[in-house]
Amino acid sequence: MRSLARSILHVSLISTSIAFQLPFKLPFFKSSQTIVVEEQVASTIPRVAVIGAGAAGSSAAFWISKAKQRFEIDIEVDVYERAPYIGGRSTTVHPYDDQTYAPVELGASIFVDANKNLMRASKEFNLTLDDFGDEFSDTGIWDGSKFVLVMDNVSYYKSWWTTLKILWRYGYTAPANTQKLVNNMVSQFVGLYTTESPRWDDVADLATTFEWDEMSNSTCIDYLKANGVAESFAQEMVEAATRVNYAQDVSRIHALGCMVCMAATGAVGVASGNFRIFENFLNKSDANVYLNTEVEEISRIPDSPLWTVRTSAGTEIYRGIILAAPFHQTGIAIPSELAGKIPPQPYVHLHVTLLTTRDDTVKASYFGLSPGSDVPKSIFSTWESARSSGPEPEFNSLSYHGHVRKMNETGHWNDQKEWNVKIFSTQRISDEWLSKAFDHIGWVYRKEWDAYPVLPPADRFPPVKIEQGFYYVNAFEPQVTLFSPSFNHLMKLPKGSSRRWKLKPSLRGTLLTSFYMRSLARASVAP
Repeated sequence: MRSLARSILHVSLISTSIAFQLPFKLPFFKSSQTIVVEEQVASTIPRVAVIGAGAAGSSAAFWISKAKQRFEIDIEVDVYERAPYIGGRSTTVHPYDDQTYAPVELGASIFVDANKNLMRASKEFNLTLDDFGDEFSDTGIWDGSKFVLVMDNVSYYKSWWTTLKILWRYGYTAPANTQKLVNNMVSQFVGLYTTESPRWDDVADLATTFEWDEMSNSTCIDYLKANGVAESFAQEMVEAATRVNYAQDVSRIHALGCMVCMAATGAVGVASGNFRIFENFLNKSDANVYLNTEVEEISRIPDSPLWTVRTSAGTEIYRGIILAAPFHQTGIAIPSELAGKIPPQPYVHLHVTLLTTRDDTVKASYFGLSPGSDVPKSIFSTWESARSSGPEPEFNSLSYHGHVRKMNETGHWNDQKEWNVKIFSTQRISDEWLSKAFDHIGWVYRKEWDAYPVLPPADRFPPVKIEQGFYYVNAFEPQVTLFSPSFNHLMKLPKGSSRRWKLKPSLRGTLLTSFYMRSLARASVAP
């Protein structure tokens, strides 16, 4: 076996211009002197435990495997997941619990052009993508009492009419200034994919480096008003995006999350389920994957750089720990001095209701419209009426997502007469409510998620490096979980290469994807 000390020393000397670089020094990539000492304690191949097989954990395992291949490093990776499946909040269900029906995304549903990693991964893994752009061509914004705006872009004429309505209601400056702010944020973000991307050690450093401090420290509404965006536009158009993507109003969510919600170009999803990307990450990582295995405790061996991980299946020893799950939701016991470094992160509790229906739209009567009135197929909501003591909208979003598809005898998909409908809400959608909104319902499926981190303005964040050898990738959630189905790793393919990967600095998965740069265009499809 090659000298482990030489290999690790090799990695520690690699410059930022070389293909593989992590934004921090991992303890299992150490100097030869350190390794000699540690090998007296553990003579086996260094082992890394990744806790969580969602987007962040699966991508961490994948990119460690690429480092192993490129630099001939011997590292063994074990991935623990308490659920029976890979993908975390990226998962699917089949209508009528029948696998001959095409799957429907239950959680994280879409990623966008700016997510270079997921786009490239889907191509590398030969995964078929569905384009979601047309699903939002017929959209309304509902405030609980009326539609404040209906946008119909089905045809050239209607698209122009929609543009005129927006200009009449909000003027030119508000949408133009908002788009400029979004474009600036995206251009800064994609800089993370370049070889010139600076190194950084924690989330606060990242915010400062990319000039995100003001956005992180301000509410969305205050930031937009300070940059010349009319309050009406912010509280209607922009809030429709923040409510569907993070279930938070513009007066509460920080401006960085708000800008990400509005970055909408190129919304797609994997036809068979976005979890296929993360499944492929693990399949190609050569990691040992333990599903249905709950991690119960992580503790340090005294006077040693090693860690013990106690699970429902036993206890193992590791040189490195990557915690790729929200700590306070895991129930994992860690030393109190380490637990004290991770402040509680509240989450939005979201109800997802999937259903199939033969109705082409929601009943007009639900919205107080006369029979036969046109009702949009994608409906987002704003809190504007409630702010004026009016009625609250009963849902964050309600959207039709194409026809139900069923596989025929030849293995091809046939459209059925039913539609797939997805509803996001902060309260349970009852059967009685559904009967008010639809005439014909075939199948209903309900799921509750702690879907999104609450994102108030903040200037302090949990550390990524909890202790030597212990890394917490969910430290990003108070600021950039938005990039996480979205920016899993911030990895990059070299120019002119379709088969080789480069690794660039990023932590949300060793930044996943968040579930995913949510935006108004992908609005109704992802927690």
